[in-house]
Amino acid sequence: MLPQEIIRRKRDGAVLTAEEIRFFVRGITDGGVSEGQIAAFAMAVFFNDMSVDERVAFTLAMRDSGQVLEWRSLNLPGPVLDKHSTGGVGDVVSLLLGPMVAACGGFVPMISGRGLGHTGGTLDKLEAVAGYCATPEIGKFREVVRDVGVAIIGQTAELAPADKRVYSIRDVTATVESVAMITGSILSKKLAAGLDALVMDVKVGSGAFMPTPEKSLELARAIVHVGNGAGLRTTALLTDMNESLAPSAGNALEVRLALDYLSGRSRPARLHEVNLALSAEMLVLSGISASNAEAQARLLAALDSGEAAQRFARMVSALGGPADLFERPDKYLEATRLIVPVPAGHSGFVSRCDCRALGLAVVGLGGGRTRPTDSIDFAVGLSELVRIGDRVERDQPLALVHARDDNAAQRAVQEVLAAFEIGDVEPRPNPLVYECIAA
Repeated sequence: MLPQEIIRRKRDGAVLTAEEIRFFVRGITDGGVSEGQIAAFAMAVFFNDMSVDERVAFTLAMRDSGQVLEWRSLNLPGPVLDKHSTGGVGDVVSLLLGPMVAACGGFVPMISGRGLGHTGGTLDKLEAVAGYCATPEIGKFREVVRDVGVAIIGQTAELAPADKRVYSIRDVTATVESVAMITGSILSKKLAAGLDALVMDVKVGSGAFMPTPEKSLELARAIVHVGNGAGLRTTALLTDMNESLAPSAGNALEVRLALDYLSGRSRPARLHEVNLALSAEMLVLSGISASNAEAQARLLAALDSGEAAQRFARMVSALGGPADLFERPDKYLEATRLIVPVPAGHSGFVSRCDCRALGLAVVGLGGGRTRPTDSIDFAVGLSELVRIGDRVERDQPLALVHARDDNAAQRAVQEVLAAFEIGDVEPRPNPLVYECIAA
């Protein structure tokens, strides 16, 4: 078997066998396949796609390119679960959902990513907490999941290493948007984490990763079909990202919001509804709860009792962060001295938001990366963002910009102004959860 023959067959539209796919992925892992061949394969898949069987074989081969975690030896008294989002702006759900589900009896080994493009990254948010280690040894990761019920870390070199090589090449060859390759990339890491069930949060709208609602639906269906085909119980929710999910966007700002949410000081309605929908889906899919209503009741009880907040605090402490983060957030979360309002140009209703532009404004402030090697300023970002449908008066703030200097602040002010449209008619609100995709 030769890599170039496999590439040729896929180029010509053939359906590859599982054996051919496993051979090619082994070559990706051990260096037997060159970067040029990976790029050619990715482009062939981009144009000719993969069948469901091919996608399952590709995902499993990528999973098996490295270590696959097992949890049975720990005798955990509950299912191993996770949630994965395609990314957005102000999406702080992972920091809330993980400890809430753990408080309800699930075990959540969440392997998360950094910010990509205009979207924020869960790891970047957690690393805004002084001392937090997002890349522990696997043994430590397992220990925290066992003892606390949740641990949020980054991908290690041992998990799905073939995906890491493929992704870096896709990123520079204009093949990132291939649904087959995105599906394999996401699910190979989730399967390597040894999960019993997975809930996908696929975003729809101006701040979504996928360019159109149709593409978001296509990705959701692909992930559900391939996940279940690979033996992982998987469902997906299509959720709205036509505006920031939370009223804050920026790493330390979102952690502060998560602390307020878990402690009960503030639970923004938009964030709360999406978080409960995803968390409840995890409990029902895994069999912890028999119905959505029962699941939501358990989750609210975990919040109101303080158990979810306690799980988050224990996770942070176990992974090197401070034990008193809830009590002394200002000591551990950096903040800017410069906070500038974004004044509305005229009165009316907020009728539209370019959510992607808000994310890019945060990146421009230094809160995201334009290159993988860039460092992040955890303190900068946006807060008190208005929502679509809000009535605003002239000069009322549409947001507050947290910046390091006046030049950066004024650029962000103009970007935020351009991101919002204000009209005379109150718009019809978008649904927050569009659809649930099941097997």
